[in-house]
Amino acid sequence: MNEIKRIINEKLKEIERRENVHILHAVESGSRAWGFASPDSDYDVRFIYVRPMEDYLRLDEARDVIEWQLDEVLDINGWDLKKAMRQFARGNATLFEWSGSPEIYLTTDAWGQVKEASTAYFSEKSAVGHYYGMAANTYRDYLCGGTVSYKKYFYALRPLFAAMYIEQFHHVPPVRFADLTGIEVGEELREAVAELLDRKKYTGERELKPHMPVIRRFIEEELERQKQIVDRLPDDHNKDWTALNVCFRRVIGYGEK
Repeated sequence: MNEIKRIINEKLKEIERRENVHILHAVESGSRAWGFASPDSDYDVRFIYVRPMEDYLRLDEARDVIEWQLDEVLDINGWDLKKAMRQFARGNATLFEWSGSPEIYLTTDAWGQVKEASTAYFSEKSAVGHYYGMAANTYRDYLCGGTVSYKKYFYALRPLFAAMYIEQFHHVPPVRFADLTGIEVGEELREAVAELLDRKKYTGERELKPHMPVIRRFIEEELERQKQIVDRLPDDHNKDWTALNVCFRRVIGYGEK
């Protein structure tokens, strides 16, 4: 285990002690999980925790988030299990990404039960809307000028590829960018993405470079296409909370003798 992972795991243990919680699952989120972090990227640690059962029976409910640390190196915060399961019911794409992150700091058998229960609540409409919004915001804020940071291209490409993955396979997309490149795209774009990946190796995160026309054109055209897809997708949210309720009660120990 390298030094930063050791530090992160120590932080997670400290959170459990000080907050009187049990962390079920802790992962890396953001660019390090997506596979295109820069050497100076911070570590976005996200975790799901559970409190003692009695805390869920209080009239004055405890906060459902723990915001532990935010500095140039570490960004650590977590969600209470109850909040997380409510967000699964809403088809929250960010939470599904945390659940599927390839960079896991710790996990538990209880989280395995939660993850299994959550699969029936993936919503294509919510996810595609989320990824379209991410790409559209990146395009508007960073890609309309005369020059561009190559890393920002990935902040538009990855969500667009994720939306295309959902369109083609109808389930939760992989988190890593490299695992999304198996979707059906034209050879011209595939070659341009390979060139972009190569250029990024030798380009600083804040360096501004001329646009790559093939990449920019794809982003603009795919944004328009995904907007139309989002608008016509039917509401596919699973409105039956039974599986989540059963899982929640089991994990907090409700009914155990």
